[in-house]
Amino acid sequence: MNSRAIGHPRLAVIGCGYWGKNLVRNFAALGALEAVSDRDGALAARIAAQYHVRPLTVPEILAEPGIGAVVIATPAETHATLVRETLEAGKHVFVEKPLALSVTDAEALVTLAERAGCVLMVGHLMQYHPAFLALKTLCVENGRLGRLQYIYSNRLNLGKIRTEENTLWSFAPHDISMILSLFPGELEQVTTVGHSYLHRTIADVTTTHLTFKSGQAAHIFVSWLNPFKEQRLVVVGDQGMAVFEDTRPWPEKLKLFPHKVEWHNGVPEASKAESIDIPVEPGEPLTLECTHFLDCAATGARPRTDGAEGLRVLRVLDASQRAMEAGKPVRMAPPPAPASFYAHETAIIDEPAEIGPGSRIWHFSHVLKNSQIGSGCNIGQNVVIGPDVTIGDHCKIQNNVSVYPGVTLEDGVFCGPSMVFTNVHNPRAEIERKHEYRPTLVKRGATIGANATIVCGHTLGRYCFVGAGAVVTRDVPDHTIVAGNPARPIGHVCACGVKLPTPSPEGFACPACGSTYRLDGDTVTLVEMQGS
Repeated sequence: MNSRAIGHPRLAVIGCGYWGKNLVRNFAALGALEAVSDRDGALAARIAAQYHVRPLTVPEILAEPGIGAVVIATPAETHATLVRETLEAGKHVFVEKPLALSVTDAEALVTLAERAGCVLMVGHLMQYHPAFLALKTLCVENGRLGRLQYIYSNRLNLGKIRTEENTLWSFAPHDISMILSLFPGELEQVTTVGHSYLHRTIADVTTTHLTFKSGQAAHIFVSWLNPFKEQRLVVVGDQGMAVFEDTRPWPEKLKLFPHKVEWHNGVPEASKAESIDIPVEPGEPLTLECTHFLDCAATGARPRTDGAEGLRVLRVLDASQRAMEAGKPVRMAPPPAPASFYAHETAIIDEPAEIGPGSRIWHFSHVLKNSQIGSGCNIGQNVVIGPDVTIGDHCKIQNNVSVYPGVTLEDGVFCGPSMVFTNVHNPRAEIERKHEYRPTLVKRGATIGANATIVCGHTLGRYCFVGAGAVVTRDVPDHTIVAGNPARPIGHVCACGVKLPTPSPEGFACPACGSTYRLDGDTVTLVEMQGS
């Protein structure tokens, strides 16, 4: 696969040791590797020669404009600094677990990634394992286990024994990540017991018990002093049980046990059934993980194991460590409030104005008083909004757009660069016409192309599409594509953004997502949305 051909960024791997060499191998095979770095310069040179890339220092990587992403596989104590420096350089980051060693550092990194508009992904490998994904589908989407009640995980080996971190921090992040994915509810309490045999202060064996407010529970047993390798996750539901055992051959990695407990005359009795092998398509989890990162870096999509997910796992690790040191359970703090909005230091926001959490306002933009901007919006450079303007959630307003009084944007509206709204029909610089403002409503999901002009007093329908440079002088119906000056209908578009086939009275479907539509007179109406 050629990363240049499909728009993936070129990247560098920092850290070519025990695990880093596997990341180098995979990203090289995916055609994305540009450079490598390691504190052992000779090792970096050998790896670079093997894969025909450049050996660079960290400062050289951060300064290299041709490198758009960085993979960090260095000792855990260096993660926070390297991630911060990489994000500040405007590059996407894939960092091996843990995200950082302190919750405070991790919180700052998640915030920084949002502000920089960069992808931040944490290497929780098991979230990309085909067998775990099949298990998650079995449990969560298909509900074949009924209500999930209990999970236990064993990760045991006589393997690489570390001196810089204990077995909890080395082994347990993978299991915590999987458990939080299957039990998304609020975690209430953590109890951890550790035992040290080789080093006085480094636990070689730990047992962690998690209890959730829902009443669900889980435990994690990890050790690097076990006579054999075991990687087993057991999920217990009220309608069955499932076992993911990674050391087994692919046909046997995931098994369903339709066991139940039934009550007879007030006495519980186990009802056993034959196990069922669940088919899983083989695939190297690390390759799938690396591919996912490249795809997210190319498209800006949020990774499955993004910085927020890495932070949730780190909070549990931190609580487990504190519980082990204190010798008593630790109650988890309530979930943090949603992140507030970000405004660049050159942006101006007049009071009063309301801006939803997760929205970002970039360079030299101005939000005037009494304007409302929803959550998750992205406001580009040199944008003026207001006064008295309402913008819904998850809107994107590109550079050099002014949203004047009288304009209302519903959720999910896209405004292309330098498109224009008007608010009066016959403006003159010398004549005040504020009393003549005419309202413009842009409904949910509409897209307005670059340099288009929307003459005031009209409504743009749901999921309509206004072509670049078009001049809209009349209402645009739902799902209609318009182009030209004046803008005229030239077709219809699905909610997912793909052009629809010629309308038929019997109904028709989107060729991309399968959503179905019907023709009511001259209006296309959505019948069933399949997703975008």
